Amino acid sequence: MDALNAKEQQDFQKLVEQKQMKDFMRLYSNLVERCFNDCVNDFTSSKLTNKEQTCILKCSEKFLKHSERVGQRFQEQNAAMSQGLNR
Repeated sequence: MDALNAKEQQDFQKLVEQKQMKDFMRLYSNLVERCFNDCVNDFTSSKLTNKEQTCILKCSEKFLKHSERVGQRFQEQNAAMSQGLNR
């Protein structure tokens, strides 16, 4: 990144931020869709039942933990590949 001038670095940083936001929104959208489809069954009331609320809480926690774990594994794989290339 040192080879880029200040404007190019700024543009690159902007692209990275946009990608991160897009990835976050995709993650959030997938979380909402999955937990809603798995947990919300009763459409006779405008409020969630206690069972639905509990399900959504557990679903979202599980989904986020899974996503975090996948991210960690990806970083570990990247680090291992980088070390292999540097030898």
